[in-house]
Amino acid sequence: MTPPDYEYLRKLLRDQSGLDLSTDKQYLIESRLLPLARKAGLSGIGDLVQKMKGGSAALITQVVEAMTTNETFFFRDKVPFDHFRDTIMPAMLKARAARKSLRIWCAAGSTGQEPYSLAMCLKEIGAALSGWRVEILATDLSQEVLEKSRSGIYSQFEVQRGLPIQMLVKYFKQIGELWQINPDIRAMVQHRQLNLLHDFAGLGNFDVIFCRNVLIYFDQDTKSNIFGRLARTMEPDGFLVLGAAETVVGLTEAFKPIADRRGLYQPNDARLARPPAHAAAPKLAIAAGG
Repeated sequence: MTPPDYEYLRKLLRDQSGLDLSTDKQYLIESRLLPLARKAGLSGIGDLVQKMKGGSAALITQVVEAMTTNETFFFRDKVPFDHFRDTIMPAMLKARAARKSLRIWCAAGSTGQEPYSLAMCLKEIGAALSGWRVEILATDLSQEVLEKSRSGIYSQFEVQRGLPIQMLVKYFKQIGELWQINPDIRAMVQHRQLNLLHDFAGLGNFDVIFCRNVLIYFDQDTKSNIFGRLARTMEPDGFLVLGAAETVVGLTEAFKPIADRRGLYQPNDARLARPPAHAAAPKLAIAAGG
């Protein structure tokens, strides 16, 4: 890959997805894009770039999706799901007792392991959520990974990564060598394609936002901008969950960390958390099972 080709790809990825690659990530581009080039019948990255410059919108989309699809697995990193069970949900059950509704957004839902992990956590709560209206919205830049998430079908390798055996037995059905998550769990998750660089105020308000392991790839200004917009979509007493290597410190005043809860944040000022008046919540509700 020539330096001009690399610079072209860096700029394209930054403009299209916010992905901010340093000058020494050629190996990452080659590992992700060489298989795509070969699949398209091209000899290498150079030919791929030339075809993209020729105006192949479909190929540009494939390149962006190949570079922004991140690894995920069930109950990844464990700690955020401990926070969800032990801190977030007890607070929400109390604070939302009158209205009995809850909105959760997985802002980089990928192939579905994270939103379905949250759905299983909610199922495990059981009777305490009886009669509640619970929504989980999973968004991602890639339509391909959203389709996999919608299907809820995973390989033996995928279900063995992070998923407790008792949950596999309880919430999945085996189909040949694959496993499909049960329809009632799939029905708890709605899907929508979304680029975090674009306006998302129209999604409405959320009580909980999981935005893990995606902002780490953005530059500082982009992170700050997204944090500000996330704050405006959150209820004043809502919760933001970031990845283990991510933080709001030094990037925004819109959120404050919760003591002794790594990766967990709340809006810092109720005025920042209020959504614009035009941001109406879409009808995506799925009732949580008991």
